[in-house]
Amino acid sequence: MLLLTSLAQALPAPLHRLGLRGAHAVRRLIWKVRRPVVEGVRVLAFDPAGAVLLVRHSYGSDAWMPPGGGVTPGEDVLEAARRELHEETGCRLEAARHHVVTQENLHGATNRVHIVLGTTSDHPVPDEREIVETRFFGLDRLPEAMPRGLATRIRCWAQEDERG
Repeated sequence: MLLLTSLAQALPAPLHRLGLRGAHAVRRLIWKVRRPVVEGVRVLAFDPAGAVLLVRHSYGSDAWMPPGGGVTPGEDVLEAARRELHEETGCRLEAARHHVVTQENLHGATNRVHIVLGTTSDHPVPDEREIVETRFFGLDRLPEAMPRGLATRIRCWAQEDERG
């Protein structure tokens, strides 16, 4: 896997994005047929003003989403959240805490998503490969271009976390 990642990083960014779109299409097809259970993380990283960091991917939907990705077998969820945030945005996750596990259908797969909250004081920079745009949004100004219901869930998770 490390070798594939290294080879992919050696490709020019536009070619890498094309490869990601192709791989995503194949993965969706496999998931529709096999219907696996996959483990993932979604990271709600807040800046010092309380705005949440969202990203737009180069493949799939162009909707705004919290950074995140897969958890490898045996990987600690908080470590996976730190890794994914750093890979996608260059930001470090501080004061990370596991908040809740949700379950959603993802192209036929059952996706168990660990919601991890934390803070970052870093300036996000998209990797221009998997992620094409990064931006902080106030909870009262989340973008319209988000998956249905996600903005409401983000606000709820943030409020639940404040109440402790």
